[in-house]
Amino acid sequence: MAVPSGIEAFIAGMPKAELHVHHVGSASPRVVAELAARHADRTKVPTDPAALAEYFTFTDFAHFIEVYLSVVDLIRDAEDVRALTYGVAEDMARQNIRYAELTVTPYSSTNRGIPDVAFMEAIEDARKSAEKDLGVVLRWCFDIPGEAGLAAAEETARLAVDLAPEGLVSFGLGGPEIGVPRPQFKPYFDRARAAGLHSVPHAGETTGPETVWDALRVLGAERIGHGTQAVHDPALIDHLGEHRIPLEVCPTSNIATRAVDRMENHPIKQMVDAGLLVTVNSDDPPMFGTDLNTEYTVAARLLGLDESGVAALARNAVEASFLDPARKARLTAEIDAHLAAWPKG
Repeated sequence: MAVPSGIEAFIAGMPKAELHVHHVGSASPRVVAELAARHADRTKVPTDPAALAEYFTFTDFAHFIEVYLSVVDLIRDAEDVRALTYGVAEDMARQNIRYAELTVTPYSSTNRGIPDVAFMEAIEDARKSAEKDLGVVLRWCFDIPGEAGLAAAEETARLAVDLAPEGLVSFGLGGPEIGVPRPQFKPYFDRARAAGLHSVPHAGETTGPETVWDALRVLGAERIGHGTQAVHDPALIDHLGEHRIPLEVCPTSNIATRAVDRMENHPIKQMVDAGLLVTVNSDDPPMFGTDLNTEYTVAARLLGLDESGVAALARNAVEASFLDPARKARLTAEIDAHLAAWPKG
């Protein structure tokens, strides 16, 4: 199904919020290549931005994790952290992203020797500069890298609760799902939630609906990262719809990691048809050769949306965000104004 003429231009100019996008996974080819060159003696990551497209071609989810961690390993000091973070905000500003909840995995950096306070200062300095210079509001989700086990969970909870940077709003769980059951992370989510953080684990990306149920029942999930397999359980669909629990859907990511075989088979239409609160996101955009504007275009094609439908999707992201009510109202009004000003027909 083709998108209506001009929809790409409408999407490009539309104010947007993004809820599922990873900190390191958002590093542009330029930033990755610069970091690789800086640490060329200790990495296999290409130093040529043009070569990164081939490097970022994944055979499966496990291969994606392997490549992702090789990029994580380029972040060696607080200067790297600050440069990466501000560079991500610059790319967001070019897409008219006004607000983003960036998933940050602090354990991956502190475990490699970056002091925890220096890490927090770097991301906070970049966040404040991005809002002042670029008009991009960033908030943090600190997530547990599931493949690193309970030691990583303990450290992530400590960093989130004890250091609690000003921009932190939520607590998550990423990495592989296969072989990494969700219930083992309950004590860490309990601690984070008690400290006032929202629960936003990945679930149902590469495993079945039972992982989503675990995220909801055991981890107290308020939003579901991906939730791709939820459509295979009618009771789960009913629960998500009844409680208006948002799904953070990342179409191109699901194809790149082989979580879904073909874009035409992506379950986003089933989700929308079931009345679920669907948000559109880019996940690890440069690694998947995409960005948020492209993901909206993909969604418009899969769902048969015109400009009004695309704007409704954008409002979903604002509704599902952890912005305060006044900022939600302002961003929603910006989306509505963009739609109203767009030439009809």
